Amino acid sequence: MTVEVGLRERKKQQTRAKIMDAALNLFAARGFDDVRVSEIARLAEVSEATIFNYFPTKEDLVYQGMGTYEDALIAAIRDRPTGTPILTAAREFVVQRRGALATADPAALARVATMARLIAGSAALRTREQQIIDRATTELAQLIAAEQVPEVLAYTSANALLGISRALTREVHRLALAGRTGADIAAHMLAEGARAFDLLEDGLGEFAPGR
Repeated sequence: MTVEVGLRERKKQQTRAKIMDAALNLFAARGFDDVRVSEIARLAEVSEATIFNYFPTKEDLVYQGMGTYEDALIAAIRDRPTGTPILTAAREFVVQRRGALATADPAALARVATMARLIAGSAALRTREQQIIDRATTELAQLIAAEQVPEVLAYTSANALLGISRALTREVHRLALAGRTGADIAAHMLAEGARAFDLLEDGLGEFAPGR
C-alpha cells in the first residue's frame, strides 16, 4: 500500500510539473492574459478538468507556490517554541535562502525573472496576488489575536510581518530582471531582510513575547 501511494503521489507531482512547464512556456511567449487554459491543456496533453484539479484558477498556475509559502510562515509562528517572540519566529523563517536563491542553477533564477515579467504585465495576476496576501493577513491576525492580543494590534503586526515578506519578494523580482546572479541576490536579500526585521524590533520585539 505504501509503495502504491508513493507511486500515485509521484505521478501527481509529474503531472503538476508538466502542466506548470506548459503554462509558463506559453505565458512567457505570449503573456498571461492572451493564453487560454485549453491551450495549456493541449500542450501538456491533459484535459482542462485535470488542470483545474491541480490549480483552482488560471492565476494559480503562476502563484502556485505563494500561498504555500504564506501558509508555512503562519505555521512557523503558530508552532514556535514556548517563550519565543512572534517576531523572532518570523525572522528565522523569512531571512533564509530558499527556492531559486538556494541553488546555483541559473534556470531557476530565469524562472523567477519570467514570473516577475508576467506579474508586471497582468492586472489579473496582481489582483490574485492581493487576494492571497489578504487571506494570509487575516489568518495570521486571527492567530495572533488568539494569544490575547487586541485586534488592532494583531492586524497591525500581521500586516507588518507579511509586508516584509512581500517587499523582499518584490526586491528579488527586481534584481532578477536586472540580471543579478543568484548568489548576489541571496546575499542582498539576507542583509535587507535582517535590516527590515531590525526596523520592527523596537515596535514589535516585546510584543506577544511568547505563550
